[in-house]
Amino acid sequence: MDSAAALPSAPPIRVLLVDDHPVVRAGLRAMLAEAPAAPGLPGQEAVDVVAEAATGEEAVRLVVRGEPQVDLVLMDLQLGDGIDGAEATRRIRAVGEFPVLILTTYDTDADILTAVEAGAAGYMLKDAPPEQIHRAVRDAAAGRTALAPEVAARLMGRIREPLPSLSAREVQLVELLATGLSNRAMAKELFISEATVKTHLIHVYQKLGVDNRVAAVTEARARRIIRS
Repeated sequence: MDSAAALPSAPPIRVLLVDDHPVVRAGLRAMLAEAPAAPGLPGQEAVDVVAEAATGEEAVRLVVRGEPQVDLVLMDLQLGDGIDGAEATRRIRAVGEFPVLILTTYDTDADILTAVEAGAAGYMLKDAPPEQIHRAVRDAAAGRTALAPEVAARLMGRIREPLPSLSAREVQLVELLATGLSNRAMAKELFISEATVKTHLIHVYQKLGVDNRVAAVTEARARRIIRS
């Protein structure tokens, strides 16, 4: 008998798939099912989608209930009505040590930083080659960080950039600026004082090289700090 053929297969990685589009879930399920498994080789487990959720709330309920048991949550960021993927990630991470891998179409600083702060184990883009997503699923399930090359480059760019980068709080503020909220409304949204909002805005304007709210939003979009 071939000794390689006698090696046992590792148990599959059980995945909870979270996306609000049924067609996308079907495509991801099919793609993940094609992940090649190598018997006896750590890190080459098959991938099995054991549950699906269309909303963040549903994903959290499934994790809290614990049935079926999952090893990894594969999470979209934009989930329609209700909580988004970042908030769902935060709530899932509060339940236990469930790794959450973000799989999305967005690669702005705002999205990446929010997901990382929520406790995501990795961040991948939906247009990545299947083999990259397969590898990211296995890395995240094994407790390793999994980042799309583009995302890793943006994070490294924030570290190496000679110009000062916006902090996570400043990015939040610019996102709110883009919605047209007043300083008072932004203060209420972020649970800070109006004076603190004004101080943050001064720093944002300095870092972006602008002198008003509209220019700050325009520049942030041009730099892909926030979504267009």
